[in-house]
Amino acid sequence: MSAASVEQPFADDEPFSLTAIAAEIMERHPGYRVEIIGGHLLVTPSPDAPHARALTGLMQPFLVAGLFGGEADVVQNVSIWLPGGEDYAIPDLAVVDRDIDDHLIEGTAYDPVCFRLVLDVTSGNWKDDLKTKVGAYAQAKVPVYVVVDRKHQRLHVLTEPTEGTYGTHRIHSPGETVDLPDSIGAKVTLDVAAIIEAGRLRR
Repeated sequence: MSAASVEQPFADDEPFSLTAIAAEIMERHPGYRVEIIGGHLLVTPSPDAPHARALTGLMQPFLVAGLFGGEADVVQNVSIWLPGGEDYAIPDLAVVDRDIDDHLIEGTAYDPVCFRLVLDVTSGNWKDDLKTKVGAYAQAKVPVYVVVDRKHQRLHVLTEPTEGTYGTHRIHSPGETVDLPDSIGAKVTLDVAAIIEAGRLRR
């Protein structure tokens, strides 16, 4: 199943909350991830096993680099509040400041100032990760956005957020190693081939 963008019709005299609709969808469909980006609901089903394997593999270089328990932590599925009223996203993985608990904005979404890096592993929603979320994260001034593009077997590293886009967008293929910016708080090198292989569907 792929992600879906949901627009909710409503009467002019009946105010509604996208946050309330998102909560209702998650209650009725356990395991689904619901995000609000650009005033639209993005609904994604539970990830498959290869997606989870890719994330497990990705955690290792961040942990080896010391990004846990010091000035920064590496975490999974923590919501980031985005400009635009009710907007928020849930990246698969993020590097956040240690004091993120002090920056809760609403619900379980935290101030984007706490996020040093966000990372998504694509599912059926690869277009959202490579288009919709690029503008949202850049507008929120997240310094580094990494996308593991399982469909095209590539790794995207976006840096230098400015005016709703990223000034630098580098694409890496299997066989390359990628050094992430030191701004995340440690030296982290990713092996593109290993990450792509972990995320490959096995049949």
